[in-house]
Amino acid sequence: MEDREIVDLFFERSEQAIRELDKRYGQAVKKTVGNILRDSQDAEECVNDAYLGVWSSIPPQRPDYLGSFVCRIARNQAVSRLRSEKAAKRNRGFDLVLDELSEIIPSGADLEKELEAKELAQAVDRFLSTLDYGDRFLFVRRYWYADGVREIAAATGRKENQISVRLFRLREKLRKTLVKEGLLV
Repeated sequence: MEDREIVDLFFERSEQAIRELDKRYGQAVKKTVGNILRDSQDAEECVNDAYLGVWSSIPPQRPDYLGSFVCRIARNQAVSRLRSEKAAKRNRGFDLVLDELSEIIPSGADLEKELEAKELAQAVDRFLSTLDYGDRFLFVRRYWYADGVREIAAATGRKENQISVRLFRLREKLRKTLVKEGLLV
C-alpha cells in the first residue's frame, strides 16, 4: 500500500491505517527506537506510543513523506523516554552519539534559546544539503538514527575506522560551518 493510501486511511479514522503503517515502516521505526533505548520492552512501548502519535497527528497533518514522519515521531518519543529515565540509569550507546555532537551543538534544553535552536536546526539542514549522498547517509544514520559505527560500516562495506574518521571530519566541517554562520563561537 502506498503512503498516500495509508494517509487516506488515517483521515478515514480506519484502524487498518496502523496495521498498514506497521507493515510498511515497522522495521524502520523499531530500529530507530531500539538504537536509542536499547531495551526491548521500552522500545516496544515506544513504538506503540509513536503509532498513537501518528494517529493523533493525522488528521489534520498530511505528511508528504510518511516514513520520515513516523520515524521522527518515534525518535522524539524514544528521546523523551530516555530523558525521563536518564536520572535512574544511563544509556551508553545513545549518550555516546550525543557526546560526539555536544562539543559542536550546544544543548537545546534552555527555553530562552528556542529561537537560537531553530536557527541552529536550519543551519544543520543547510549543512546536510551541501553534503553528497554518502556523507549525508553517514551523518543521518549516526546522529539521527543513532546507528553504531559497526552497523554503518557493514551497511556501506567500509571499515569501522574509515567511518569513524569520516564522521570526525563531518563534525569538524559542521563546526566550521556553524562558526562561519555565527551560531558557534
